[in-house]
Amino acid sequence: MTPIFTRAATALGILSVSAFAAAAECADRGALDDLYCDANGDLVADTPTDPAELNNPDTLVFAYTPVEDPAVYADIWAPFIAHMEDVTGKDVQFFAVQSNSAEVEAMRSGRLHVAGFSTGPTPFAVNLAGAVPFAIMGADDGQFGYKLQVFTQADSEIKEVKDLAGRRVAHTSPTSNSGNQAPRALFPSLGVEPDKDYEVTYSGSHDQSMLGVVAGDYDAAPVASEVVERMAERGLYDPKDVRMVWESDPFPTTSFTVAHNLDPELSEKIKEAFFTFEFSGTKLGEEFAGVSKFIPITYKDQWAVIRQIQSSNGVEYTPQGLAGK
Repeated sequence: MTPIFTRAATALGILSVSAFAAAAECADRGALDDLYCDANGDLVADTPTDPAELNNPDTLVFAYTPVEDPAVYADIWAPFIAHMEDVTGKDVQFFAVQSNSAEVEAMRSGRLHVAGFSTGPTPFAVNLAGAVPFAIMGADDGQFGYKLQVFTQADSEIKEVKDLAGRRVAHTSPTSNSGNQAPRALFPSLGVEPDKDYEVTYSGSHDQSMLGVVAGDYDAAPVASEVVERMAERGLYDPKDVRMVWESDPFPTTSFTVAHNLDPELSEKIKEAFFTFEFSGTKLGEEFAGVSKFIPITYKDQWAVIRQIQSSNGVEYTPQGLAGK
């Protein structure tokens, strides 16, 4: 099977000659890939100025971050998708992605138009795929966020983060914020350094990390609070079987983004669909407890702490960095 980014690079080499030529003339792009430009300094890719490079597809493709079973979320997002179809006048297709890399590659190659990227992968989506974050789920009072939490078995001898030394600890994936990047940045000050004091095992997702702790496959795992709370609500594990060792201050949650090259009028309609959606009485509202609306955000402001964490870990926004190599 051809690696994801090899396929993407091949496609881009064929389809984006004009984009490469335009990008070559760009003097301001920051950490953005050579495909994009950032003349206004907002850290995200500018909308193309050439009308021929704007995309206005008949069918919009929407994806949600692959934190759990994608099939579950296709049903949960159905009410929102119907609302976005009404507001935009477009057909909308839910794309069940299997990994963060696949989601980033899909937007980079032009096959994905609207997407929710989880916290850690968001900077990769911005810099490699031209994603433009504009919204986040929040409460009526404007509050949003989740915490990194460390769980172990209820009867475990692990009482503090420093007790993870020598243990079997599951991280989720290389680009995950709470599942990998934040622990690497924060744990050393708490007495333990991942990959030095304990061997990191990647489980693939927050739910797999948590279920692995419950089953005793791992001694502990850093996970996202919002994910494990939803798992408990669905009865996927008994909270009595685990114990929280530590939790962080809040981080931003999933960013909702549009592809940078969408027709500006279409982008505004998509944003309108998000900001006018009523969570109450829908499956989406039932799934995300405490969330009542989408809140406007910017990548430059709300992702500053995440960029700081990733910078401290030496993260580079490259295909290799996305793959954790």
